[in-house]
Order: sequence, then C-alpha cells, then structure tokens
Amino acid sequence: MNRRSFLFCMSAGATALSGIVFSPCGSVAAMFNSPVTTNCLRPPGAVSEELFPSRCIRCGRCVEVCPYRSIVLLDIRAGVYAGTPVVEVDKIPCYLCMKCVDVCPTGSLKRIEQHQTRMGLAVVNKFDCSAWAGTILCRTCYDKCPYPEKAIRLDQLRPVVDEKWCTGCGLCTHACPVTVKKRGKAINIVPLYAEKKVGR
Repeated sequence: MNRRSFLFCMSAGATALSGIVFSPCGSVAAMFNSPVTTNCLRPPGAVSEELFPSRCIRCGRCVEVCPYRSIVLLDIRAGVYAGTPVVEVDKIPCYLCMKCVDVCPTGSLKRIEQHQTRMGLAVVNKFDCSAWAGTILCRTCYDKCPYPEKAIRLDQLRPVVDEKWCTGCGLCTHACPVTVKKRGKAINIVPLYAEKKVGR
C-alpha cells in the first residue's frame, strides 16, 4: 500500500468515526466525471478540477473547520473523487469565512482573500425570476449578496450579476424563494473552471 492509499484509508476511517457528513453529489454512473456542477462546487481557493483529485489527500480538515457545515465530502458513488470536498450551495452556502483555505495541508485550497474567491458564477434564470417576470417585487438575492452593487446590482429592480465580482458563494441561491422542478432556483451557481472529465 502506497502513502496516498494509506492516507486515504486512514482519513476515510477517521471521517466515519467523527461523523463528518458525506454527500452523493456525484452521479453513480459517472465514476470518472467531475462531480462539480451547478450548485455543487469546490470550496474557496480550489485548484483546477483537473488537478484537484490527485492533490487532495481526503484529510477532511476543511470539513472539520467549517463553522457553518457548508463543506461535505463526496461518498463512494463519486468514483475517483470520493472523499473530496464540495459545497452544495442550494443546501448550505459558503459564508466565505476562509477557514478552510488556512488548514488545507496540500494547497488543494489555495490561500486567497475573500474577495478573490471564484467558486462559480451566479446566473439568473430570467424566465423563473419573479423580479424579471414582473410578478412580484423581489430583491432577495441582492440583499443576501456579500458584495451588493458589485457582484449583484439592481437594474430597474431586476438583479444583474457582474462576473468580475461574483464569488460563487451561493448565498443568493440558498435564499432565493423560487424553486422550479428540474431547473432549480431562479438564480443558480455555475462552476467556472470545472473540467468534466479527468485528463482533459
């Protein structure tokens, strides 16, 4: 057994004993496809998805240090990505406390400032958004955004996202009162740099 296999087994055992939450975010059939997808993102400061599974040692420190329980570990159904951390922002968003980047021992999560975080990009579905549809006056995403008037501004009371400032934290998605079957919220977080297949 090599060092990486040993560390993985040890971390898996420790995780089970400590009660760390596992998530089936990845598809059962897609054992070699990245589980990073809309609203299922890597924590702040993550290296490219192509490098992440080989650099992350599945130690679970980022999960343990997160005070909001935003970070969960993928279970065995995620294939080669099992044991790696994700944030399912529609369930619990990232509050950008940045504690995870401080404890990562391998640099899988790079030390960056809060405003430099780019977990993904918020995308407004104008067909489902109440403000864009004109059904009701809603500014929930704007009010919850950590960078109002920068990441999200209101244009004639309708939310507009600026990709230069959006951190992809998911606070807007989590708070959005609109949920449409098969389409999710009226505002969702799309990963920016996720590679869909290992080696691409």
